[in-house]
Amino acid sequence: MGLVGLALILALVVTGCSGASQASVKRGVSQGSYALDFTLEAPDGSESSLSDYGGSVVLVNFWATWCPPCRAEMPSMQRAWKEVAGEDILILGVNVGEDAGTIDEFIRQVPVEFPLPMDRNSTVVQTWPMRGLPTTFVVDPDGRLAYRAEGEREWDDPALLDLVRALKAPPGGE
Repeated sequence: MGLVGLALILALVVTGCSGASQASVKRGVSQGSYALDFTLEAPDGSESSLSDYGGSVVLVNFWATWCPPCRAEMPSMQRAWKEVAGEDILILGVNVGEDAGTIDEFIRQVPVEFPLPMDRNSTVVQTWPMRGLPTTFVVDPDGRLAYRAEGEREWDDPALLDLVRALKAPPGGE
């Protein structure tokens, strides 16, 4: 890991890993701003790109195994994943700065089924408008950043899922 990656991890530790009491779900990260595409490898060696999910609502969660609030919200993200299965709503848990072995050990303890692409060198996280971990962005079907949540959340909360579901395109098009 280079100095930039190490500096980013340190900044995330100092400013991030906050609990839900310090954060809120914010509408419109920056009006009209689009989510920057990325292609990352998963622990199993497969690759995924954000653009692969165009036309769907995507929750992009940035997290790390060393971050207690990140670890704490993962079970609710798994429950949300199951809740929205088949609804054209996806979850990507982008791990920041860790390797496949570390993530595999985590998912043995906290089983999750949604994709966990790895931002090993922290290059993706540096391009998204965030200050700490965990941070989750909700990307609308057109690829715009619709919401940002900083800190731990209960992602299977019906009120949060209603906000996410409201972003789906209406049946039959626009």
